[in-house]
Amino acid sequence: CVLCGRTDDCPEKYGEKKTFVEYNVTVHYYCLLMSSGIWQRGEEDEGVDGFLFADISKEVKRAAKLKCNICKKKGASIGCSIPKCKRSYHFPCGVQKECLFQFMEDFRSYCWEHKPVQKIPDKECKGSSQCTICLDLVEQLPLYSVLRSPCCKNAWFHRECLQYQALSAGMFFFRCTVCNNMDKFQKEMLRMGIHIPEKDASWELEENAYQELLQCYQHCDTERCLCKKGRDYNEPDSKWEIKRCQCCGSRGTHLACSSLKSWEQNWDCMECRSIFAKSGNYSKQKKRSLATSNKTNGASCLLEEPSPKCPRQSPGTQHSFLLQSPKRMCQNNSNLELPASNRMAMALSPMMSNRKRSLRKRHLVKERREASNILKALKLQITTKTTRLNINAENIWNSALKGFRQRSFGPTNTIEISFTNCKNRLKRRTAASKHHFFQLLMLHLQNSSLFEGSSAKNLSLDFQAVRDNLYFEAGKMIAVSLVHGGPSPGFFSKTLFNCLVYGPENVKPTLEDVADVDVGETIKMIKYANSLSNLKTAIHDCYEFLAAAGCLRPVTELSDKNMLVDDILNYHVIKRIILPLESFRPCLKTLGVLEKMQAHPDEFSSILCHKPERLSAETLCDLFTIRSSSDVNQVGGADFWMVYLKDVESGESAVTLEDILLFATGSLSIPPVGFDPEPTVKFLRIRYPVGNRLLNCLELPITKTYEAFKKKMEFTIRNVLRVERE
Repeated sequence: CVLCGRTDDCPEKYGEKKTFVEYNVTVHYYCLLMSSGIWQRGEEDEGVDGFLFADISKEVKRAAKLKCNICKKKGASIGCSIPKCKRSYHFPCGVQKECLFQFMEDFRSYCWEHKPVQKIPDKECKGSSQCTICLDLVEQLPLYSVLRSPCCKNAWFHRECLQYQALSAGMFFFRCTVCNNMDKFQKEMLRMGIHIPEKDASWELEENAYQELLQCYQHCDTERCLCKKGRDYNEPDSKWEIKRCQCCGSRGTHLACSSLKSWEQNWDCMECRSIFAKSGNYSKQKKRSLATSNKTNGASCLLEEPSPKCPRQSPGTQHSFLLQSPKRMCQNNSNLELPASNRMAMALSPMMSNRKRSLRKRHLVKERREASNILKALKLQITTKTTRLNINAENIWNSALKGFRQRSFGPTNTIEISFTNCKNRLKRRTAASKHHFFQLLMLHLQNSSLFEGSSAKNLSLDFQAVRDNLYFEAGKMIAVSLVHGGPSPGFFSKTLFNCLVYGPENVKPTLEDVADVDVGETIKMIKYANSLSNLKTAIHDCYEFLAAAGCLRPVTELSDKNMLVDDILNYHVIKRIILPLESFRPCLKTLGVLEKMQAHPDEFSSILCHKPERLSAETLCDLFTIRSSSDVNQVGGADFWMVYLKDVESGESAVTLEDILLFATGSLSIPPVGFDPEPTVKFLRIRYPVGNRLLNCLELPITKTYEAFKKKMEFTIRNVLRVERE
């Protein structure tokens, strides 16, 4: 090694040993990381992991003048980080002398005299206990070779055991072996000199490690198999293809043996049906409803969007007498007045104090942060296997539907998007394409006939969509978008969210959930009837509607209207759309999203029922990590960046904060799962800003004045985004 002079090849102690014959350089990775006079000035694929060969040569010359305080030989490239301490040493010598090296932030090193130690009260240092990794005895003393868990007082480890565990588990799986705490545990171990590499766990990288989990069940379990070639015969894309149970996956059937028309049609085995029947969640009329719905005219095309001025009626109003306009039935009550108290309550909207609003906002931000951590854990399921989707932005729904239904598509596959322009048949595939695709897809779903309502939406009743299994596909798209880095829907009503999390039988809808104006008027006439005679008149005028909905009940006093209103709301908001809900809810289990929603309802409500928070200068400042050298700080590049964000936020710029985020990452908002890799800002000696969307990196020019910096930012961002839009 050109830095320590040793020939040892021990990756666990000194890091990977790399040799570059062309440059006559051999170096230990840890020796390079810890050297005091060198830093990464290149990209990851340049030099030795970003350390340029010219810089390595300079560092070798600098270290040649320094004598190691341990072995007394020249070439000591590492110095103690305490300013008053002048000790220098080689990395292997430092390890031998029990110096401490921190593999984080500025990669500081401390000599044997100034190294940080764990503060442990004397009363807790008693005897010995088992190391929870190797299970050998370890002394409960604050020694260099012994470390204590910061989250479990009785958990002690050998330093060597922890280092081997960290190298094997990597940053995403290294945690306390007793309580599974990750954040607090990793922070303390990094402080105490444990190197935690930013990589996946070794057992996740082993080829074919989970091969047995990929074996699919291939057997027809119907009582009478019609296939002449036997129950194990499976011919894809034919009626003898085997379809597995959508719930348990451990039972199968030939399509022909269960009269399934296509592979996309759902099928439940008898065991799962009996479980659902006992729990009350399985509808025996499901198949009959689907069959009879074939006689019904199709709903309006899914691509057709409602008028922005007129509230849309439920799609089901075109198909069933149950939803005939009750406004016509109740014409005689059109002049019915509301009680004065109710009119006043409706007229006066509650004013929330600034303090309460601020607390609520902070609480929402905290919940979104928790939801982001949960989604990041789910994202670990995504493999390197790639599925490419060819998307036509002018027909986003049909092209997305085709892509999600193709046989090669898997939710755990890495998704690549190619946008197709039908006019000139050109394709473009960029790092921002996936963000843009999911944004267009979520926007289309929000305005599609699958949902109804203004801002907070519930599922609608679209018989054609039920027949085509579109609710199932929509739910899968939302789950995939959340985990793969797309935006969240943000338009779910609280009622719809509660139906998904707690089940429809445990949800009580409100009048705000009724999207159909005519049905809403009927409910109001009954709810605000101020006398028994007015109530009976209102019921009489919409008698046929109530009878068809199964909501007729004898009324003997005015208070009976409350139960009647509850019945109508329950029918219109929940029972009427039970078929779409039964199709939409199970598909959210894709990638484990529904299970996490049920375990963390508050966190997921913050992203599914609320639009993303508006970007602020503070948000972008926290989002982008500044990577710069000391000469940039002298010029003031970081200060220019922060002042510019404040100017943009206050409207003193021609661009918006959303434009800056789009320029750097290709996304207009921060996705719930966050960005991968995390956004960074680099100050370089370049003429104009560069948005590297592949790395989410914003490369900014070093200028002498703020005016020049602002002028270059606005000129570049405006023109780049204008060209992209064109």
